Amino acid sequence: MPSLSSEIERVSVPLLDLKAQYIAIREEVRAAIDRVVESQGFILGPEVAAFEKEIADYSRSAFAVGVSSGTDALLIALMAIGIKPNDEVITTPYSFFATAGSVARLGAKPVFVDIDPATCNLDPSGIEKAITRRTRAILPVHLYGQMAEMEPIMEIAARHDLFVVEDAAQAIGAEYRGRRAGSVGQVGCFSFYPSKNLGGFGDAGMVTTSNEKLAARLRLLRSHGHSRKYYNEIVGGNFRIDAIQAAVLRVKLKYLDQWTEQRRRNAATYCRLFAEAGLTDSDHVTLPHERGPGRHIYNQFVIRSKRRDDLIAFLKNRRIGCEIYYPVPLHLQACFAELGYQVGDLPASESAAHETLALPIYPELTEEMLGSVVAAIAEFHSGNSPAGEVG
Repeated sequence: MPSLSSEIERVSVPLLDLKAQYIAIREEVRAAIDRVVESQGFILGPEVAAFEKEIADYSRSAFAVGVSSGTDALLIALMAIGIKPNDEVITTPYSFFATAGSVARLGAKPVFVDIDPATCNLDPSGIEKAITRRTRAILPVHLYGQMAEMEPIMEIAARHDLFVVEDAAQAIGAEYRGRRAGSVGQVGCFSFYPSKNLGGFGDAGMVTTSNEKLAARLRLLRSHGHSRKYYNEIVGGNFRIDAIQAAVLRVKLKYLDQWTEQRRRNAATYCRLFAEAGLTDSDHVTLPHERGPGRHIYNQFVIRSKRRDDLIAFLKNRRIGCEIYYPVPLHLQACFAELGYQVGDLPASESAAHETLALPIYPELTEEMLGSVVAAIAEFHSGNSPAGEVG
């Protein structure tokens, strides 16, 4: 097997380094926070309104409603379209828990359809046979920063008069056939958790829509169902985004496209280095599949390995950050046991749970750091790792 240049030094590479990002924008962020503190307006207000307009424009949607987290974005979106107990929502079993958890919190039933093994996104070919008289919506996830195949999903939804709610928590700025994540379905849901491509200084989220009535309902729901204090029109909750989060995110939004392009360059560098190391056949690692036409924003760079768990132990020994997204598919989670799914029911999702591994992809990585990651994986597969090490 060809090896990477011996000149590549072993360096520690964390999975994510938010401090490096902060150093570059520290003064702007502090000024934005000071602006909110001086105003003493911490809940909604002009800072939030400005951020909502900027996200609506960025996502190419007519409206955006700031909320308290990505999870609450999903929950409030499902509430807004009227999901009720005993309704069914078709979604993917291979995602963060909030996707299906938000359905279950409303007393509705998540119905799982397997993923496309190449992209790990919901496979449209399995959706139609999962539709019943109780189905009300389809909830695709744009996993790892690549949009799901929205054209067939929207066609199926139109034939069966179903809502489509996009879980775009990992996909701000991702594109599919000229459309931005969050602008294709009736509603789009975003997370600004600190580790996201656009991350706040705590929890925050956003819901996008181009339907004016849905936007008005979302605003009602996020503030206990009242448009006038103490006069409640519907039952909502406290789903408001903080002004400080909006101020910080407005600073970061100016840099998002620059950071995204650097992530994409890092992904391209990984692909080149893996190829140079002779690691791109199925006996070693499978690289992410970028399905065009579109724009993958690489919230995560996820490879697949048949020896994933041994590889993790080896990389940790080499001080290379890595993470499993997600070790247990949702249909096999204990809390969903009553749904009756068994091992083997959704094989592509189960295979992904056993084989996928996220590598560092953040914008501040240098080529030397990327080279160290690939060199460590090459060493693992060479069979020449020192005695006592995994591999």
